[in-house]
Amino acid sequence: MGHINEREAELDQWFRAEVAAAKPGPVRAQHEPAAPGATRTGAQCLELFDAQTTSRHLDLAARRLTREGRGYYSIGSSGHEGNAAVAAALRVTDPALLHYRSGAFFVQRARQVPGLDPIRDVLLGVAAAVADPISGGRHKVFGSRPANVIPQTSTIASHLPRAVGLAFALERAAQLRVPCDYPEDAVVVCSFGDASANHSTAAGAINTAVHTAHQGVPVPILFVCEDNGIGISVPTPRTWIEHAYGSRPGLQYFAADGSDLLDAAATATAAAEWVRAHRRPAFLRLRTVRLLGHAGSDLEAAYRKPADLAADLRRDPVTRTGEFLVTAGIATPAEVIARYDEVGARVTAAAEMVWSEPKLTSAAAVTAPLAPSRPTVVRTDALRDTAAAQPGRSPTPDGATGDGTPMTLAQAVNHTLTQLLARDDDVLVFGEDVGRKGGVYGVTKGLQQRFGMRRVFDTLLDEQSVLGTALGAGLAGFVPIPEIQYLAYVHNAEDQLRGEAATLSFFSAGRYHNPLVVRIAGFAYQKGFGGHFHNDNSIAALRDIPGLVIAAPARADDAAAMLRTCVSAARVDGRVCAFLEPIALYHTRDLYRPGDGAWLAPVSGLRHAEIGRARVEGTGSHLTIVSFANGVPMCLRVARRLAARGVHARVVDLRWLAPLPQDDLLDNARATGRVLIADETRRSGGVSEAVCAALLDAGFDGRIARVTSEDSFVPLGPAASTVLLDEARIESAADKLLAMD
Repeated sequence: MGHINEREAELDQWFRAEVAAAKPGPVRAQHEPAAPGATRTGAQCLELFDAQTTSRHLDLAARRLTREGRGYYSIGSSGHEGNAAVAAALRVTDPALLHYRSGAFFVQRARQVPGLDPIRDVLLGVAAAVADPISGGRHKVFGSRPANVIPQTSTIASHLPRAVGLAFALERAAQLRVPCDYPEDAVVVCSFGDASANHSTAAGAINTAVHTAHQGVPVPILFVCEDNGIGISVPTPRTWIEHAYGSRPGLQYFAADGSDLLDAAATATAAAEWVRAHRRPAFLRLRTVRLLGHAGSDLEAAYRKPADLAADLRRDPVTRTGEFLVTAGIATPAEVIARYDEVGARVTAAAEMVWSEPKLTSAAAVTAPLAPSRPTVVRTDALRDTAAAQPGRSPTPDGATGDGTPMTLAQAVNHTLTQLLARDDDVLVFGEDVGRKGGVYGVTKGLQQRFGMRRVFDTLLDEQSVLGTALGAGLAGFVPIPEIQYLAYVHNAEDQLRGEAATLSFFSAGRYHNPLVVRIAGFAYQKGFGGHFHNDNSIAALRDIPGLVIAAPARADDAAAMLRTCVSAARVDGRVCAFLEPIALYHTRDLYRPGDGAWLAPVSGLRHAEIGRARVEGTGSHLTIVSFANGVPMCLRVARRLAARGVHARVVDLRWLAPLPQDDLLDNARATGRVLIADETRRSGGVSEAVCAALLDAGFDGRIARVTSEDSFVPLGPAASTVLLDEARIESAADKLLAMD
């Protein structure tokens, strides 16, 4: 299967030579401890050697397949095979979120599950085959639903917040009796590299775990840093990981030599048992080496000294384990080498079989897991009876009764959260200041008092941890509703949505989901407060995340219906939803004149707003004005003034910014032949670009114009009005469009 490169040949020759030269010890029965005081028997050490050898041969096969154009992934685990001992120290029911070099862990874990074949499964991923049992040919990831290995992409350290969130949610699920895939006494294991340990995401996640446990909240997580001393080409100081994490209060520290099987096994077992008993975070530094370079065609000799490469070779864990088996009297040199070759032959045979397996051949097949949609089932779930949410129609905490009394948008969100928390045990509401304070704008006021701190709680001031908690809670059976205080703050944690939440279903072919409804206070037009960070009007970073639902209600009744729909879409289809709440409309009561109360709306009864359907006001035949959020009341006022001049317009409230309501948009555009898009986001990267493209793609041949905010951050004070969309500009643009005839 192609030539073996020099470094691969060197590894193979080194193994054979060192094992052959090892001095056999007295024969030891395989059921006996592998050495005096050892925690593993000879048979168990042979099993771990098989896992290590399997991982090594899988690396070699992946490299050969890639060189020959028959494989597509070759980030290997060579040198990290000591992590097989970590897998042996844990239970199959312990959820694992793995580093991309944790191949031996995956092999050892999968071998414990009847019916799984880790050799074939890994190689199917390398070959990007549809038959790959985790990603379905979308990416080579270590993942398996039966083995409780949650697939991760190779985004650096981004899986740590999710792992912490899952550890946090395990006991909470048991106490709240929410069905969970993992037992109450499970330990979450999360592995990553030494370079990743320096990433702000890793530092934040570990801090969150320690901070949470410091308050007495169980966080049973084992962080495993596979420290090979180098990040691509940048060395990590030998003492850095211990210096950074070895003496941190609240973080139990363990260290083991990943090239020493017995040390790795004993230490990993001690670490796992400590976490399981204490339900607190621990950190295991597993010293490893990196063999065969970072990935693919990476040539280590270009940036590493020959002496360093030779030193790593001497610490090769596969060779060291083979030598140990001989010197401990567990197997002869010939038996060890034969075992190594037998595994290699099985891997080679499997590689020859899987490389020609069918691949994904259409965009529809590739994107199928991104946006699962069962609207009828979602509707049924959304409209389930909420009588339990309002026994005797008692007032909600903010004083809104839900009996038909008109509400503001903020009251409607509060009212709906109250209903959902009362009806559904799987709903959690959390974020910065949402508990005692009730949110910066009072939207969650009273919820914690009514439903308790286990259902409604405050988090750290760290958006990555807020969303990571949600991602983990979703895996534990909850429908989390985290809050991000301001739209500008979501960018601090955008990768938790883009790289983690949105990819999980994609890279697991729908076997895992991230049910999530993140409430985000956003958009501009706040009076007397803010500047850019409190008046962010750009959602471009959200709009291009595949599969993400973006809701932007303008009215109280829509806010209630759309929030209910998002929660049901998350529960039923595992959808990831961003629920953008216009801050300036939270407490707005009037529409046309002071005191008219025309922007209030009743939210009594059960309402559902189908994802991707617009709301249309009026039947005017002269002009269609398209808008959303703060733009809607502005456009309605403009439409009234136009009507007074004999020009009759209809206003289309998009409501859903992803997916766009294309059918409703096109129908109403064709009804008038003229479309004005009033977009409060920026001209570049704004929503209006997508609306224009949707109309043109659908063949609309009428006139289109748009008016937007400027390409600018929002300044403080009166200067904001110079860059934001306003009614005067909307009306002027409407006049110009109508004058074109």
